[in-house]
Amino acid sequence: MLAITSLLPSPASDHINKLIKSLETEFGLTDVQATPEPHLTYQLVEPLDLDQLKAGLRQIANTTASFVAHTTGLGMFPGERPVIHIPVLRSDYLNQLHHRILEVAAPMCSRTDRFSAPDLWLPHVSLALHDTTPELLGPVLQFLNNQTFNLELEISNLALLRPDGDMFVREEVFEFKG
Repeated sequence: MLAITSLLPSPASDHINKLIKSLETEFGLTDVQATPEPHLTYQLVEPLDLDQLKAGLRQIANTTASFVAHTTGLGMFPGERPVIHIPVLRSDYLNQLHHRILEVAAPMCSRTDRFSAPDLWLPHVSLALHDTTPELLGPVLQFLNNQTFNLELEISNLALLRPDGDMFVREEVFEFKG
């Protein structure tokens, strides 16, 4: 599976990386670092034709202007391995971009992530995943409680991330030019 994302630039990415590093230092949580660059995920896909998908994403990027998205608070997706994240507030710009990505990707992919559907998509920036446990939640949330999560995220690109061993790395980045 490939991930269609936006990579987050400084200063937001620096702040997020400091939070992630502090979770490693305090609790040994490192799995989120499998994707070393903070990002916002729009959709997970298995493309039938990678070049065609890239062309579609390039076209979106060429006609999209950079914009600012905002975060607030702290969130969690419950389960055996809870995900701790910073929620990104949905806006008209973000929803329109998400919709355009889905329109381009869906017809050319053999499989897509069901949680990326417009009525289920919860944009977020992950702080901890896969190596968390329900027992760690209380201490981790208490630790994070004194941090700030009101960030401005410059959304200025689309990026395809691909698996490479245990990591997710850049396949290609399409800078916004609109």
